[in-house]
Amino acid sequence: MSENATRASSGAVYIALLIFCTLFSPITFHILFTVFMCLSIYEFSKMTNYKYYYLFAIGGILISVLFFISQLPPANLIYIASGCVVFNILLLINLFKDKSFHKYHKTYSHMFLYVTLPFILLLSIPNFGQDGPKYEIVLAIFIMIWCNDTFAYLVGKSIGKHKLLERVSPKKTIEGFIGGMIFTIIASIIISQFYTFFSVTLWIITAIIIALFGTLGDLVESKFKREAGVKDSGNIMPGHGGILDRLDSVIFVIPFLYVLYLIYFTYA
Repeated sequence: MSENATRASSGAVYIALLIFCTLFSPITFHILFTVFMCLSIYEFSKMTNYKYYYLFAIGGILISVLFFISQLPPANLIYIASGCVVFNILLLINLFKDKSFHKYHKTYSHMFLYVTLPFILLLSIPNFGQDGPKYEIVLAIFIMIWCNDTFAYLVGKSIGKHKLLERVSPKKTIEGFIGGMIFTIIASIIISQFYTFFSVTLWIITAIIIALFGTLGDLVESKFKREAGVKDSGNIMPGHGGILDRLDSVIFVIPFLYVLYLIYFTYA
C-alpha cells in the first residue's frame, strides 16, 4: 500500500471512529476521549522525558471517571479553564520570544495544564447545550479544525509566500493562515444552518478562535517536537503520526472556547 493510501485509510478510520463515538452515546463519547487523553499523556511524556507516565495516565482516567459520575455544570470548571488559558498564553509568549519550554517540565504543569485538563474541558463542552447536552458541538469543532488545517495547507501551497513562523514550522504561511480562517468562517456559517442551538454569531466567533488558536496550538506542539528532536509525537496512526499530532490544535483551543461559551451564556 502506498504512503498516500495508508494515510488516507488511517485518517478515514480515525474520522469514522470519532463521529460514531461522539454521536452514538455519552458513554462512547467519554470512553473515546478518555482513551485519547491517555494516549496523548503517554506520547507527551515520552516526548518530554517525563518518568512514571503511567501514573499520569491512571490519574487522568480517575479524573475522567469522577467527572463522568459528577457531571459538573460548566460554570464549576471556570478555574480550570482560566488556568489552562493563562498557561497557554505563557506558552505563546515563550514561543514568539523563542524561549525553551523546558523550564516548566520540573513542575509537571505541562502534563496537567497542556494535556490532561483540556481533555476534561472537552468532555464538558456538550453541556453548553441549552436543552441538554449537545455532542454535536464537539463534532462541529472538529469539522472546523479539519477545515482550517485543510484550506490553510491548500492556500499556503498555492499562493503562500510569507512565512508565519519559519523557525518553528517552515511550511506555514501567512496566506495559508488567512485562507484557513476564511474557509473556517464559511464552514461555521454552514454549520449554523444545521446546528441552530448556537446563534450564527457564536458559531462565527467559534470559527475565528479555532483558526487563530488552533494554528498557534499546532505551532506550540511543533516547538515541543523540535526541542525533543522528533518528527512526530508517536506512530499509532500510520501516515499521520501520533494522537497528539492529530489533537494538538483541539486541546490548545478548547480552553479558549470554554471561556468564550461561559462568558456568552452568562451575559448574552
